Formats: sequence, C-alpha cells, structure tokens
Amino acid sequence: MNFKLVARITGFSLLIEAGAMLIPLAVSLLYGENPIPFLCSILIILAAACVPVFLFHPKKDFFAREGFFTVGLIWVLFGVFGALPFWFSRQFGPYVDCFFETISGFTTTGATILTAIEGLPMGLLFWRSFTHWLGGMGVLILTAALLPFLGISSNFLIRAESPGPVKSKLVPRASQSSKILYTIYLALTVLEALCLRVAGLNWYDSVTHAMSTAGTGGFSNMNASVGSFGNPTVEIIITVFMLLFSVNFAVYFLVLTGKAKQAMKSDELRFFLIMVAVSTVAIAWNIRDIYHGVGECVRYAAFQVASIVSTTGFSSANYELWPEFSKVLLVVLTFIGACAGSTGGGIKCSRILILIRSARREVRSIIHPRAVSVVRLDGAPLSEATLHTTQCYFIINLFLVFGMAIVVGLDNFSFGTTLTAVITCISNVGPGLEMVGPAGNFAAFSVLSKLVLSFLMVLGRLEMFPILVLFSRSAWKRS
Repeated sequence: MNFKLVARITGFSLLIEAGAMLIPLAVSLLYGENPIPFLCSILIILAAACVPVFLFHPKKDFFAREGFFTVGLIWVLFGVFGALPFWFSRQFGPYVDCFFETISGFTTTGATILTAIEGLPMGLLFWRSFTHWLGGMGVLILTAALLPFLGISSNFLIRAESPGPVKSKLVPRASQSSKILYTIYLALTVLEALCLRVAGLNWYDSVTHAMSTAGTGGFSNMNASVGSFGNPTVEIIITVFMLLFSVNFAVYFLVLTGKAKQAMKSDELRFFLIMVAVSTVAIAWNIRDIYHGVGECVRYAAFQVASIVSTTGFSSANYELWPEFSKVLLVVLTFIGACAGSTGGGIKCSRILILIRSARREVRSIIHPRAVSVVRLDGAPLSEATLHTTQCYFIINLFLVFGMAIVVGLDNFSFGTTLTAVITCISNVGPGLEMVGPAGNFAAFSVLSKLVLSFLMVLGRLEMFPILVLFSRSAWKRS
C-alpha cells in the first residue's frame, strides 16, 4: 500500500472541500451572518491538507487497492471535516449530529436530525444543500479530473467510486470523462434553477433546491420540504428533474453526440421508465379517495414515486397518511433505486435486471439442463464474474440491512421505524416510515444508531466494496 500517495491525494481532495466552503462563506456574508464557523473550518482543513500535499513526494504507483482505500478514506474524512461549520455554529447539537447531517449530505441521503429547519442561518443551509451537489456526481470524480496535474492516473479512483455492475467510460481518458460528466451535471443544475426561478421561487430557494435535486439528496430549507411552497408548477419541475438525474449520464452523452437511437435501446432505461409509470398509476389509483380529481392524484403520486425511486427524498405530501399498499410500494422502490451511472442510490435498476435475468436462466436450466443460456444486458452477454459480483452485492446488502437493523433495534423503536431507517440510509433515500417518515427526523436515535446509520450511508453511496476494503487486513500491508 502506497500510504504516502494515498495521503497526498486525500489532502488534495480536502483542499477542494476547503475551496468549496468559500461559497457558503460568501452566502453568509451576503446575508449578514456570522462567517466564523466557515472561516475556522477552512483553516482547520487547510492545516490538515497542506502537510501531505506539499511535504509528501511519494512514488506514483497507484493501483486498484490504493484506489479503493483512498475513496473510502476520503468519504469518511469529508464527513469529519465537513461537519465543522455545523458544529462551530452551535445550531446542530453535538458533534455526532453534525457528522450525521454532513454524511447524509455528501452521500446524498437527505436524512436529517433537524427538528426545525426554517430560521437557521442561510449560509449553513446553503452548505447543507451544497454537500448534496458535491456528493451527487462524486467529489472523487472531480478530483480525478484534476489528478493528471499531479501526474497520477485516475482510472482506479473512478473505478472505486463508481463500481456499478458494468464498467464503461464515455471517452478513452478517464479524466476527460469526468469533465464531460461534470459539464452535463452543472448544465442540468443551472437549467433547473432557472426553471424554478421562473416558476416563482426566489433565487436562494431555486439554487438550494436545484442542488439538492441534482445530487438526488432531498435537503430542503423548508420544514415541510417542497410541499411548503404549495406550487404545483414547482412540484412538476422538480419531478421532471428528479427523473432526469436518475438516468445514467452516459445516455445524455450519447444523445449529445448524435446517438439517440443507441441511447434509447438501453434495457435499464426502459425498465426504469416502465417501473416509474406503473408505480405512479398504481399509487394514483390507490390514493383516489384522499385527493380530489385524477390530476391531483397523479401529481402527488408522480412526485413521490420520482422522489423515492431517484432516492432524492423530497416530499410534497405526508405519504404516511396514504394506504398501506402505497407505502409498501414506496419501500420497494427505496430498495431498487435509480439507474447505474446516475446520481441516485439504491441497488440500481441494472442490478435488478441482472438478478431477474439470472433467476430466469436458472429456471430454464432446470427445465433444459443441457441448454446453454447467456444473460444479456443491452444485447451484450455478461460475464459470469459480473453475475457473481451482482449476486454478492445483493446478498451483502440484505445481510447489512437485517444485521444493522438488529443494532439500531437497541433503541427500542417500532419495527417500521427501525427497518425503514436502515433501508433508507443504505439506499441513500432519506425518509422512511413512521418516526423517520416525511414529517419526521432521526434526532431521537442514540449516538450508536446515528454512527451505524452514517456508516450505512457511506456504504450505500460507494456500493459497499470501497468501504469494506478498509476492514481488510491485507489492505493495510505494505507491498
């Protein structure tokens, strides 16, 4: 393990975090708020980052092991240092609450410990939403775009942060792919902010909600989330953009390069759109006795389906009051999540497709034991290694959900609260059911549970393996 190189890349990433804090610092100054929390945080991060960046001159041997280790370490440290503005402000309670809120932000989960949001300093709420935007595309992808300046290959870093079931790059150079992704990401974010401004929101609300939507995070500066605005146009705009950010960004690249037909042939995209359409119709029918008219039912159903399947976690209504069928369906969508290569979380639609087709192959092999059957995605055959990894990922996910639910169960909350809290954190969704529903929060959980849930958020965001590498003894050995 090249620890000095890992430390230097980590320090370089922390410098990016310190630079990112300059923006909420400017917002605080703009609104006449106390800038000290951000100033102190920036100085501490600079002190921690400058030593490895400027004093370490390691060999540039950077491979898969270093990549996975670096990614896991940076995401944890981003939460540790990113929590400092909240802690210095004395508005967010003890440090563990600040850490939980920050990890929830960077992992784009959107679970919160805040019981009252409106009235908090606008600079802090901006940083809270900005963590979603930074974490949505992946701060390591931004780092990877800049790594060539250090003379370091970024291939293994991107591979570790985006470990989806099928690897693909937009262009041969990984750093160039990162720049393309961020350009698309920024363009969609700006477009949404402009649409929300035209729909009647002020610039601050437009930008913060656009950043939260882009990262599919769901932090709002309103207690009742998007429902606070009471504006159907705003809800429709956010619904559309939640779905747009749930789609694999490679699809947009193909469309922009004149390959729209190829993009539309994506099995995952078709599965995702069909799932959203069917779920919306089913829930709209199920809540027909609660709201007036088909249009209102479809509006609320579409918003909540888009919010959950994209793992954003915004709410326009308290779905805790909906029938059990709708709530169960939303929990299922929480598990599935968005498309691979998007800013959304969950198991990912591509993995669900692979699991379904793998199961179908096994059934066929029982009926026709001598037949040779291949699992395909987008017309291409998948290797047995890909199938094995996908199955392992699903099994590890289930083990973690039920195993960590036992630990969180020590708080002695209801089964619905405990289980959905674990599911929503590992899937990076945010709201669950009952105490952690759209009208609730995570403030009542113990310190142990908050740390466990924070750990699950990072695991879910990095899709297990980069963080699990940190617990491998062989990862710490020098070679």
